[in-house]
Amino acid sequence: MATVAKTKGKRPDMSPAEWAARQQLAACYRIFDHLGWSELIYNHITLRVPDEENAFLINPFGLLYGEVTASNLVKIDIDGHVLDGSPYPVNRAGFTQHSVFHRHLPDAHCIIHTHTTAGMAVSATREGLTPTNFYAAAFIGRIAYHDFEGVTIRPEEGERLVANLGDRRIMMLRNHGTLVMAKSLPQAFLTQWLLQRACEIQVATGAAGTPVDIPPEVIAVHQRDLSGVQLPTGPGVPDFEALVRKIDRIDPGWRD
Repeated sequence: MATVAKTKGKRPDMSPAEWAARQQLAACYRIFDHLGWSELIYNHITLRVPDEENAFLINPFGLLYGEVTASNLVKIDIDGHVLDGSPYPVNRAGFTQHSVFHRHLPDAHCIIHTHTTAGMAVSATREGLTPTNFYAAAFIGRIAYHDFEGVTIRPEEGERLVANLGDRRIMMLRNHGTLVMAKSLPQAFLTQWLLQRACEIQVATGAAGTPVDIPPEVIAVHQRDLSGVQLPTGPGVPDFEALVRKIDRIDPGWRD
């Protein structure tokens, strides 16, 4: 049975950059838990370790998102070797799916996989995400799709995942859930937040009546102008920092 690690805080052999990445990722897990995006002890958010080739951080298998801390995150390489002596196991499905993208995509610094109700519901429809609401309009033409093959533990599926993703960085795993990756954790977080809102509203719209599609020319203008409503600190940075402040007020234990 997994228990929360007693070791807390930055170890002497850990670089300041790794510790900062650990705290950022631990905060993200706590935020997901607060937003209701956790899935018991399953699903994953992974983050590359700065200045270390082929190393990334992942949640300890067996812990709830609300139990993840900076010190108990597990550092592994893309071949699955534990690099920090962690006593925790790593979910095989999480490793198989995330390692293939970390291995082949240099810009996949942060990868998020969720099983939210709305995300799974939309992924299970023939249409996928439709151009019927403000948030969805940002994603039209930018989402890849991958057919369900069962739980992701077979390495050969990784080749098909990468091929189906192509040059996009958002994927609907059909009948399964969503996958988001980005150059930074705040950017991945904001993309996930926007995608989740798009899926929630699509599900609600279907229950409310007949959805109205946004015309392609309006979608093009919308996508062009989105950057005009962002703060200059970088994609997702102010959004993520705002929620870190909120989580800190609730439980700052993630920092340990």
